[in-house]
Amino acid sequence: MSQQIRGLERELGEALFYREPRSVRLSPAGEALLPHARAALSAVAAAQAEFAARSGLLTGDLGVGTVDGAHITALPDVLGAFHRRYPGVSVRLVSGTSGPLLSQVRTGALDAAVVARPRQSPDDLEFRTLLRDEIVAVVPHDHPAVEAGRISLAALADTPLIGYGSDSGLRPHLEEAFDTAGAAFRPAYTANDVALQIALAAAGAGIALTPAAEVVGDSVTAVALSPAIPYEKALAWRRTPAPAAPLRAFLALHEEAGR
Repeated sequence: MSQQIRGLERELGEALFYREPRSVRLSPAGEALLPHARAALSAVAAAQAEFAARSGLLTGDLGVGTVDGAHITALPDVLGAFHRRYPGVSVRLVSGTSGPLLSQVRTGALDAAVVARPRQSPDDLEFRTLLRDEIVAVVPHDHPAVEAGRISLAALADTPLIGYGSDSGLRPHLEEAFDTAGAAFRPAYTANDVALQIALAAAGAGIALTPAAEVVGDSVTAVALSPAIPYEKALAWRRTPAPAAPLRAFLALHEEAGR
C-alpha cells in the first residue's frame, strides 16, 4: 500500500501525507484529494451493488441520516423489513439536524435522510412524507392554557419560550408562523432534544414548542396553537444521479409497505 501511495504522489507531483516518526497525517494535497477518493470508492461500491442486485443478491451500503423523532416514523419498521430481506446490505445511520443532513445527501455522503421537510422543497431533492404532525405548546398541568384548550401565538410573545435552535429544520416553521401572527420568535432556551424541551417546560422554565407526536410525560400537557403550525417529517434523497441499488430497494420496500 505504501508503494501504491508513493506512486500516486509521484503521478500527482505532491506529497499526500506528512510522515512523522509516530504518526501520519494528510497534507493539504491529501485533503484536496480526499473527497475525490471517497467519491471514487462510493462509485465502485455502487457499481458492485448494482451488479449484485442484477444477480439477485443485493449487497453494498446504505447511509441514512436521522433527525430527532425519526423513531416515531415508519423508518424503524421499514429498516427491520429491509434487513430481513437484504441481509447483505450494511446500513449506516447518522444522527443530526435537517440542514447538515441534507448537505450530506447532496454531496453523496448519505444516500437519504429523514428530516423536517423544508417549507419550500428544493428542486434537487426528492421527498417522501413519513409523518404529518404539528407543533404544540407544552405546559405544566396547572397552566391556564390547559383549560382554554388552545393558545394563540400572539399570546406567547412575552412568554419565555423553549424552542429549536437555528440549525433545526423546524426553526423556519416557527419563525414564519410567528412572523405571520405579527409576533417575534425569540426563545429563551433553544434545544433540539425534545426530551430536554419537555423537561424544561415541566420545571417551569417556560413553554416548550414541541412536535405533538413526541410529547410524553406525566407532568405536562400539550395545548394546540392558534394558528396551527403543521410540518412533515420526510425522507429526502438526490434526484440525480439515480439512486443506487440499495436505496432503490429501500424505497421500493417502503412503498410496498404502504407507509
